[in-house]
Amino acid sequence: MTARRALALVVCAFVVAGCETHSVAPPAVTPVIVPSTTSSSAPKPVLAPPSAEITFPRAGSGRWLFSLGEGAVAGQTGRLLRYRLAVEADIAGVSVDGFTKAVELTLADPRGWTSGGRWRLQRVGPDGPADFTIRLATPGTRDVLCGRSDGYTSCRNGNSVVLNVARWANGVPGYGAPLTVYRQYMVTHEVGHRLGRGHEKCPVPGGLAPVMQQQTLGLHGCTANPWPYPDGKQHSGPSGEYDDPIPTGES
Repeated sequence: MTARRALALVVCAFVVAGCETHSVAPPAVTPVIVPSTTSSSAPKPVLAPPSAEITFPRAGSGRWLFSLGEGAVAGQTGRLLRYRLAVEADIAGVSVDGFTKAVELTLADPRGWTSGGRWRLQRVGPDGPADFTIRLATPGTRDVLCGRSDGYTSCRNGNSVVLNVARWANGVPGYGAPLTVYRQYMVTHEVGHRLGRGHEKCPVPGGLAPVMQQQTLGLHGCTANPWPYPDGKQHSGPSGEYDDPIPTGES
């Protein structure tokens, strides 16, 4: 295994971080690297059926598997932002290697945020300086990190981008695109908040949804779209959000 894909189990205190609609400044966190062992007292997965590929408890332990090393710089021009990647240790069926590949490919895609020439993005390890951290978290941990208890959505607060594993595993009803596309949307949307983008609405029924539309909660006549530059030009909609109810439960 190369250093770039090596895994480390890192114990981190929970950071109280808010969701994408408000911000709470998180305190500094100092990770401590410990041996990669599995506790026999870890909670059993309860949200996904036994046949599911990805299983997880409602609330995890807050212990994180980080990807070590660094990736290539995505983008040619613009400000360089470095990000870390972490998977909560209680999640089964998602390897750090697999998560790292999915996120890196999404953020390096020519239809993504680096296309506009304003940003460059690079994955780094847990020990060096980073501008934000992308975490794949259980619903309960998501609630702690986001500072808002809905257990369903993903969020961004401060320098924390929190992806809810329930959505990563199950997607959302009526999305109209493969799960891989929805995962690309999750990453791009929440990182978009870290880049300073707010929510947008569907500009033209039947057209592509802006990536900053809350597609998790509804498409409102638009079609699913995970990219800010789907055809080389920035695609956006009017600023604002819909008063969509958040489904109850995490499935």
